[in-house]
Amino acid sequence: MLASINNYIQLTKPTIMLLVVFTGSAALVVEGSFLAEPLKFLLVIIGLYMTGGCANALNQYLERDLDAKMERTKNRRPLPSGRLSPARALIFSVSIGIGGVFLFAYFFNWLTALLALGTILFYSLYYTLWLKPNTTQNIVIGGIAGAMAPIGAWTAATNSMSVIPWLLFLIIFLWTPPHFWALALFSKKDYKIVGLPMMPVVKGDNSTRLQILVYTIILVISSLGLLFFGAGWIYGATALVLGVLFARRAFQLYIGKTDKLARQLFGQSLLYLFGLFSAVIVDALL
Repeated sequence: MLASINNYIQLTKPTIMLLVVFTGSAALVVEGSFLAEPLKFLLVIIGLYMTGGCANALNQYLERDLDAKMERTKNRRPLPSGRLSPARALIFSVSIGIGGVFLFAYFFNWLTALLALGTILFYSLYYTLWLKPNTTQNIVIGGIAGAMAPIGAWTAATNSMSVIPWLLFLIIFLWTPPHFWALALFSKKDYKIVGLPMMPVVKGDNSTRLQILVYTIILVISSLGLLFFGAGWIYGATALVLGVLFARRAFQLYIGKTDKLARQLFGQSLLYLFGLFSAVIVDALL
């Protein structure tokens, strides 16, 4: 029973979803309306997980044959390893997606519900079926879906848009290419096997490392934009320190050109995003 539950959880890509709900939570804390209504706060987080998890699960369902050929995924994911049938995976995916969209529509507003539905369709269909197999910019454009959590959380609380969640969106959007291109560098053989046009496969490692460095520098500069919209010294100091460390690692990868450095950058990118959004939360609460 527990093993079966775990297979369904793995279908939602829980590590990625941890980032999604964390960044969405940061937006809720900054907005502040639901700090006095913990049930609504929790419902937003559940809705984000259900809809984001649906997009990830549909992605795994549609890519199950590719995943079965890649060393990185064939034994880790429940579909290529045979721990879960495609039919059950599809039913589960659609069910949590419908449930999450309905949750947003019933308890919050239709704006958030439509944004959630659009994110599901964008990632699971447009990104998975067209962008990923056809362009080296798949990660860049596809990053829109992964960056939507702060906007969805904000609209759930306010039924309106604002500059702040869009700045949070921008941070995640610019963070995505360095993060996933680092992964693509040390997983290049897998992408060659399945014929996906990831940046290192098509443009080469040197071009990829340069673009990682450029995106990282733009990310660090953009992260300071929150200082013009109410963020305080805690966030500013954290963004500056983490940004310098992240940019330094990107420069080391550009110069060093090893898979070890790519793995280190990949790990540091996770610490960067968690640390930055932790500072957003702390700064907003103090």
